[in-house]
Amino acid sequence: GIRYKPQDQLYFSFGTTRLIKHPCKKNIALYLGRQIFLTRDNFESSLLPCSIPTSMQVGIPEVTSAHFAGSVLLLVVNRKVYVYDYEANSWNASTGIEHPVSHISGDNCCYSENSFCMDISNSVFAYLHGAQISQTNIYFSNTRGYRFQKFAHERQAELVGSLGGVFYFHSLSQVGLLLIDQRKAMFSYSDHPLNRSFGLPFDYNGTLDILIAPGQKGILIFWFEKSLLVSRNAGQLVDPVRVREGQHILYPSIFDANITIHSIAANENELAVLTRESNLYYGSLGILSSSLIKFADQDIWSEEAVLVFTDVGLLEILTPLPDSTFPAFDFQKCPMNIQEILMDPQLHIDVCKVKLLQGEFANKMYTIDMNSKLELTALMIPRPGTSPVPLVMVSNPHSLGLQAVIYEDGYTYDGNTKHRLNISLRQQHHWGRADPNFTSSIKRSTISTITLDIANKEISCVDLKPLGGTHDFLVPHGSGSFSPIFVAHSEISACYNGILDPVALQDNYSYVIEREAYDPNFRGQEASEDLKVHYQYEKLGCPLLAYYDTPWKPVVELWREGTFQEVVEAEYVLLEVNGLFTYTYSLTADTALCNSQPQNWTSIAEMAGDQGLFAWDRETYVSCHDPDNEAPLTWPKVPYQILGGPTDNKVIFDQRNGIYIFFISIVDPYYSYCHLEATFSVYVYGAFPLSIIPAELTIVLLTVATLLSVWLAYMIPKQLHTEQGLRLKDFWVHLYRRCRKFCACFQGRC
Repeated sequence: GIRYKPQDQLYFSFGTTRLIKHPCKKNIALYLGRQIFLTRDNFESSLLPCSIPTSMQVGIPEVTSAHFAGSVLLLVVNRKVYVYDYEANSWNASTGIEHPVSHISGDNCCYSENSFCMDISNSVFAYLHGAQISQTNIYFSNTRGYRFQKFAHERQAELVGSLGGVFYFHSLSQVGLLLIDQRKAMFSYSDHPLNRSFGLPFDYNGTLDILIAPGQKGILIFWFEKSLLVSRNAGQLVDPVRVREGQHILYPSIFDANITIHSIAANENELAVLTRESNLYYGSLGILSSSLIKFADQDIWSEEAVLVFTDVGLLEILTPLPDSTFPAFDFQKCPMNIQEILMDPQLHIDVCKVKLLQGEFANKMYTIDMNSKLELTALMIPRPGTSPVPLVMVSNPHSLGLQAVIYEDGYTYDGNTKHRLNISLRQQHHWGRADPNFTSSIKRSTISTITLDIANKEISCVDLKPLGGTHDFLVPHGSGSFSPIFVAHSEISACYNGILDPVALQDNYSYVIEREAYDPNFRGQEASEDLKVHYQYEKLGCPLLAYYDTPWKPVVELWREGTFQEVVEAEYVLLEVNGLFTYTYSLTADTALCNSQPQNWTSIAEMAGDQGLFAWDRETYVSCHDPDNEAPLTWPKVPYQILGGPTDNKVIFDQRNGIYIFFISIVDPYYSYCHLEATFSVYVYGAFPLSIIPAELTIVLLTVATLLSVWLAYMIPKQLHTEQGLRLKDFWVHLYRRCRKFCACFQGRC
C-alpha cells in the first residue's frame, strides 16, 4: 500500500489568528491559527492543516513567525528556522543559526525579476524577540533563509533595552533595530545619516506585531489588541491611528475608542480592522495621516476569522470550517465591496475630488546612475469645483532629491481642466540644496520609492491608487544595462597588421606561456611548468596591438545597449588573468603624488579573502590621493597600479612578445554605481629575443675589447720605428709583393 511519512501538525503560538498574503503571488497565502493552512489558489480548494515531517526533529511544532521569501516559505518552529519550498514540497533546516530565535523578517520586490528585486526578496533577518539588544545574536541571510550568518550592528553593544524587531528597510536603504525600554520604543538605524540619532520614541503597549506594507514605501503597521500605530517613513515617526466619523475625529487612538483588535489586513493603500466586538473598521493609509471609520454593526466576528484584501477595495473575511467526514477544511468567505459600503449616506463620506490620476511610472522600476537625471510626468483631472492638492514624495530623501512643477494642460471633452505634473529626480547631492549632514554617502548605492498621491484625498477615493515606482542607484553586476567596451580600431589591431590571422584565432587557437613569465597564484613568482592557454576569440575578438618599448594604456569606451556613451576617464585597474607578471607601470607611489600608501592587487587579495582575487572595484577602492586616507606612505617606490583619473600612468611591458589577456575594473566610486568590468586582449610585439649570454659578461667583453683596441692603436705606430718594427714592416712588404706576383701569374693562365 501507499506509505506516508510521519508528520507533526503545526500550530500558531499566539492567541489571535493571522493571515500572511504573498505580496507578489496574489493567490498564495498562509493562515496562522490553531491550525496552519497554506493555499495556492486563494482558499478556493479544501486544505489539510500544514505539517512538518518528524524527520526534521522539531520537537514542539509551535510556529512563532512566518515569512514568504520569494518562492519559499520560512517558518520559525520551536525557535529554529525551517524552509519549505511549496513548489517542490520539500523541507530544509536553515544553517548558520547557533542560538534560539523567535522571529524572522523580510520583504519582497514584485516589480521585475532582475537581481535588484531578487536581493530584496532574498534578504531575511532572524532574531529572538524580547532579548537584551546589547547581548543578543542577530542573524542575516541573503539566500532566502537557507544559510544565515551573524549580523553585526555597529552600535549594538551601546544600545539599551530589549529587542522588538530587526528589519531591512529597503525604501530607506537602512537596517532598523527596534528598541523597547520602559514601555517606550524607538528605532536605531545602521547607516549615515540616520545612525547618528534615533527615531522618535512612541508608546509600546503589549507585544506589537509589525507589518511591512507591500510596495517598498516605508509604511509600517504596529498593532496589538489595544493599540494600532502607523509609520510612513520606516519608523522615524510613528503615529496612532485615529477613529473618526465623517470629517470629525471621535477618538485619537484605538485605545481611547475601547476597541479590541482581532485581525487586521493591509495593502499598499488600505487598512481594515476586525474587532472582537464584531465591528469592521476601514481606513486609507494616506500620505499625511491615517484614520479609520466604523462600518455598520454586523455579526461577523469569530475566533478563527481573519481579514484579507483580495484586490483594491475588495475585502474578505475568511473562516476555516472543518469537514465532518474528511480531515480537510473549507474556508467560508464573506466578500465586501468597500466602494459600495462607502456610498451609504449614514457614513457621511464626501465624494472623491479627483476623477483621474495617472502616470507612466506607476509600479515600475527605474535606475538613476551617478550624475544622471530622471524626468517623469503625471496627469491629474479634478472634479469641477474642487481643489485637490497633489503631493510627490520620495521614501529616501537622503539620497534622492526631487523637483515638481504643476500646470494646466488643456481641457477634457466634458470641460474638466487637465493638470500636468513634471517631476525631476536626481541625487540629493547634485541638487545642492541639502546639508551634507542630511545626505547619505554619495559613494553608497541606495534605493528610493517615489509616490504621487492627493494630500487631501477623501476615504471614498478607493479606486484612486497612489502612483508609485521604485528608483535605485544600483545596476546589479551582470545586468547588462552598462558594459565597458574596448574598441580596437582596425589600423592598430594585430589582425589588421598581419601579425595574427583571425581565421587561425577562431580555429581552436592556443599559445604557451613560459613558466618563468607567469604565476598561477598572482604573486609574481615563477611557476613550476609552462601554461597552455586556449584563446577565446568569440569573447575577446582580435587582440589590440602594442609595441613593447612604448608605454601603453587602453582607450576605455562606455556603451549602453549598443550605443556609445563616452570615453571613460575615470580610474581603473588591470590584471592579466593568466598570472603574467612581465609588465609594470610607469609611475610609482611617490611619482603619482600619493599622500598615503596606494592599494595594489596583493593588498586587495589579502583583504578580499573568500571573495576572490578580482574583488578590486568601486566598493573596495580607496584613493591614495584622498585626504581622509590615513594609511602611511611606507613604500614610496612601489609601482602605482591605478590607471586613468588624475595621473598619466601607463603600462610598461618587459622584453617579451605574446598575448596578454587583461581583466579591467573601473574603481572610481564617483563615476558610476555600476560594477563596470570587462576582459580584453593585447598582442605585444617588437621585442628581440633575450640573449643567452648574461648581460654582465657582455659588458665585460666589450670593455676589454675597447681597451685592447685603444692600446693597439697606441702601440703599433710606436713599434714601427724600432728595429723589430722595421723588420716586421719589411716582412709584410715582401709578403705583399709575392702575393701580387702570384695573382698576376694566376690571371694570365686564366
